Amino acid sequence: MLVAMARKTANDDALAPVTLAVGQEDLLLDRAVQEVVAAAKATDADTDVRDLASDQLQPGTLAELTSPSLFAERKVVVVRNAQDLSADTIKDVKAYLGAPAEEITLVLLHAGGAKGKGLLDAARKAGAREVACPKMTKPADRLAFVRSEFRTTGRSATPEACQVLVDAIGSDLRELASAVSQLVADVEGTIDEAVVGRYYTGRAEASSFTVADRAVEGRAAEALEALRWSLATGVAPVLITSALAQGVRAIGKLSSARGGRPADLARELGMPPWKIDRVRQQMRGWTPDGVSIALRAVAEADAGVKGGGDDPEYALEKAVVTIARAARSRGRS
Repeated sequence: MLVAMARKTANDDALAPVTLAVGQEDLLLDRAVQEVVAAAKATDADTDVRDLASDQLQPGTLAELTSPSLFAERKVVVVRNAQDLSADTIKDVKAYLGAPAEEITLVLLHAGGAKGKGLLDAARKAGAREVACPKMTKPADRLAFVRSEFRTTGRSATPEACQVLVDAIGSDLRELASAVSQLVADVEGTIDEAVVGRYYTGRAEASSFTVADRAVEGRAAEALEALRWSLATGVAPVLITSALAQGVRAIGKLSSARGGRPADLARELGMPPWKIDRVRQQMRGWTPDGVSIALRAVAEADAGVKGGGDDPEYALEKAVVTIARAARSRGRS
């Protein structure tokens, strides 16, 4: 079943003559294909599936694949990276869109963007069923994805559990989906933070968000240890600077907000209520000057890991130490 986050057009028939999956998130693109194939095989177990890279679809190939069969078999033709098709092949596809064959479902996977936009527009104009598969670059998107995965299985997971799982696994949607499947298979009842921690403790300790949490709490030694572990296990430096930035900005937002209940502040600041409680605990030693110092440190580290410095690891260590000191600035004033 395709995750609810992958938006679809009003035509939600998986056996529509043409399905257009648009985006760069590989897991969602694969699921769009799997959904069509599953629907076809549910109708005809002997469905012939042809899964082609763009360079395998040459001029004339589509006509061969979609020509009438003596056995009238159902067929699914998948074309990946359709934006890379040659001009002559695109002409073939556009012609086919005007008169699709019966019992055949064409699935076009397109990255979106300017390249191959003519084919994208032609498929939409022809009324293709569309599935949006956008790249999930924001932590909030990945958190929503995890929640959706649990909902799809019919299981309940607490907001804290979902956040810990994202913190532990990182940005790989396949690994996040796999982790949800494992937890659902192994754990009965509501999945909470403690359960996720037991399963993914090592990963969580090495995550970029753990580095940020320890830093904004003023725990420099633990933050540095988590940082070195993160880098040793392959966490990208840019993800760590992103987590540090989010942590410091959350402190700044909450410290400048008017007091109120977590639910009211959550609406005002765009944070879940449980995070409001966590940030409140983290911000006790902070001052406005400390927030400014920490933000400058994050900006310098970000420049350092993106090519502005010779040693990304040193840039991150310097930022972590500076942030941890800033977190204790109230006590030194």
